Amino acid sequence: MEVFFEHDKETISFCEHLFQYNKRIELYWRTHEEWGNHLQLDYENAGSITETAAQSMVDVFVIHRLADMIHDIIKNDYYYSNMEEIDRIADIALWLFYGEDKDSRHVRKDKDPSQLLKSIIIGNLENADMIHFDSIVNFQMKIFKDQLVHLVGLAIDEFKREEDHQAFIDSLREFIVTRTCTYSTVHVLQGNPFTFFKPDGKRFTRMELRLLMHNEPLYMVGLDEEELNLAPLVAMAPKKITIYGDHPSEPKTLTVINVFQEKADFKPYSSFPFSNYLKNKY
Repeated sequence: MEVFFEHDKETISFCEHLFQYNKRIELYWRTHEEWGNHLQLDYENAGSITETAAQSMVDVFVIHRLADMIHDIIKNDYYYSNMEEIDRIADIALWLFYGEDKDSRHVRKDKDPSQLLKSIIIGNLENADMIHFDSIVNFQMKIFKDQLVHLVGLAIDEFKREEDHQAFIDSLREFIVTRTCTYSTVHVLQGNPFTFFKPDGKRFTRMELRLLMHNEPLYMVGLDEEELNLAPLVAMAPKKITIYGDHPSEPKTLTVINVFQEKADFKPYSSFPFSNYLKNKY
């Protein structure tokens, strides 16, 4: 098998990944006057060398070409020109491409775009003894490029949701600044919904919370009186919020901390100061 790379960095990257996957491959590297770096690969098992070479080429593409292709798609297919927005969308697109977490897999519907890329490269390797990497990238990638355009579209949807969420957070912060502080300190126990406590340790009743919310125009910031986690805190506009629990990354908790910033603090459940409530609860 003979492989050509125009760029030295990509050639080195290919060799490094190739030997990571299989150290028994023999490789001869010389320079071709017209086509750049010429690599000859020898291995007794042809099937194995095809698989290894294809995966190494995928790695080269992902490391050296993917980000640029995504940036080009954002600018040329979706017509973004603001570099800050382009960079943020590109970050989200790369997260969707690489991500193994539940959220990224859900957004891309468990599809793995790198497998499509690998199958395209394997198809080229199986049909020719001599392969030019740039030729594959420039002329054999249409199906992959189409899927990448769709992936970038999903990234833009996520970006817009982030923008909408941040606009919502900003509107809450601006609203809170204009309100009178009802309670200087509020203690919160994680749960669904949260349980709220006054500075003296007395629990807010559901009626008290609804009355506090009723007295504030929460509709102006898109909150209603049925929301019993964030809305009560926005209505009270406390100077200090301490949330107690065992799940610091729980979404409702993160939202409260995001809205109130330095006014909000998270502590473990064991630090909850009003032990009598816990004893009575259990």
